Amino acid sequence: MAKDAEKSTWKDFIWNSRTREFCGRTGSSWGLILLFYLVFYIFLAGMFCLTMYVMLQTLDDYKPTWQDRLGTPGMMIRPRGQAMEISYNTTNTETWDMYIKTLDNFLSPYNNSLQAEKNEECTPDQYFIQADSGDVKNNPKRSCQFNRTFLEKCSGLDDHTYGYQAGKPCIIIKLNRVIGMLPGKDGQAPFVTCGAKKEDSDKIGEVEYYPENGTFNLMYYPYYGKKAQVNYSQPLVAIKFLNITLNEDINIECRIISNNIPPGSVRDKFAGKVSFKLRINTKG
Repeated sequence: MAKDAEKSTWKDFIWNSRTREFCGRTGSSWGLILLFYLVFYIFLAGMFCLTMYVMLQTLDDYKPTWQDRLGTPGMMIRPRGQAMEISYNTTNTETWDMYIKTLDNFLSPYNNSLQAEKNEECTPDQYFIQADSGDVKNNPKRSCQFNRTFLEKCSGLDDHTYGYQAGKPCIIIKLNRVIGMLPGKDGQAPFVTCGAKKEDSDKIGEVEYYPENGTFNLMYYPYYGKKAQVNYSQPLVAIKFLNITLNEDINIECRIISNNIPPGSVRDKFAGKVSFKLRINTKG
């Protein structure tokens, strides 16, 4: 009897035919609850949409509204090799052919014909400022030519092996893009300098820089962003090792020198500098 009473109680809780209640509530009570939550969630969705709309009105399609970045831009090299190590044997084409292909692909957008088609010749040694006129955006912005021939012996045009076959390899250095950055003041352009680390200081030999003095000309700055400056060609610096010690690991560090860029942080190995290892073997 007790079991029948308990079963009847549960049945009445789920559906009570006498009071017409479902789970202890009448239809009107359930309707009011559902109406409350419907209105509540519609209100929350409306608040979310309004917040997103207001936030989106503060954004610019062409540049970040807030730009939180390191004061010192990073640097990178091409080719990079594995783990920033470039190692090959001059007598074995297969060991350096991948570096040649990397440089060919990287430099192909800098071919003079393509640069003349997309970009324009600018006045060197001064910033190429393209300001907006009030609320009227001066977009798309123009870009200056950086021709492959500026890299001279490291352009790959006269020597398609970029010096790797002769044991005088070229390394291309680029400075990371930062919107609005003006990397030099008083007309002094930033430049790259490379040297061996302390333990290898007597092994690096003579180094040549292209363009002359390894400078990033001011005419390529400021950078206005990928969307505003669609044809921007990032300036490059090539370094060529003329008589580096062979058959040994050489630890090399290249730095950006500027009167308007603070030194890099010790916590970020790519801020304002790049380190890599170079080994050129001549023995089979």
